[in-house]
Amino acid sequence: MRYMLLAALLSIAAGAAGAQDADRGADAFADHCAVCHGETAMGDGPMVPVLTVAPSDLTSLAAGNDGVFPTARVVRRIDGREEVMAHGGPMPLFGDILGGASGVIDAPDGSPVFTTEEIVDITAWLQAIQVE
Repeated sequence: MRYMLLAALLSIAAGAAGAQDADRGADAFADHCAVCHGETAMGDGPMVPVLTVAPSDLTSLAAGNDGVFPTARVVRRIDGREEVMAHGGPMPLFGDILGGASGVIDAPDGSPVFTTEEIVDITAWLQAIQVE
């Protein structure tokens, strides 16, 4: 019975995954990410000349992953759960900055990736702007 309740709750949460909003994600990206990654997410933001590590071209993430957008990896990189080094890394951690309500987005394999709504929205926008 517990497992059925858990499955029901997860399906409700998965329904919230469809609530991602790429337009809100574009606005959040402009507010928090464009200074390094550029307005079009191609890695050409105004901070590039002073950065020691060049920002990635985020429009080619799927192309660099056999045509599959790496949803879980993108979320973990933004919120700081991936590649966190003792003295920081090439990208600031945005997990505490991009807060708000909890959100869920589905990875390509259908598994849920839990984070905040703002990161879900940014991830949805990045997925929408992928080039082949």
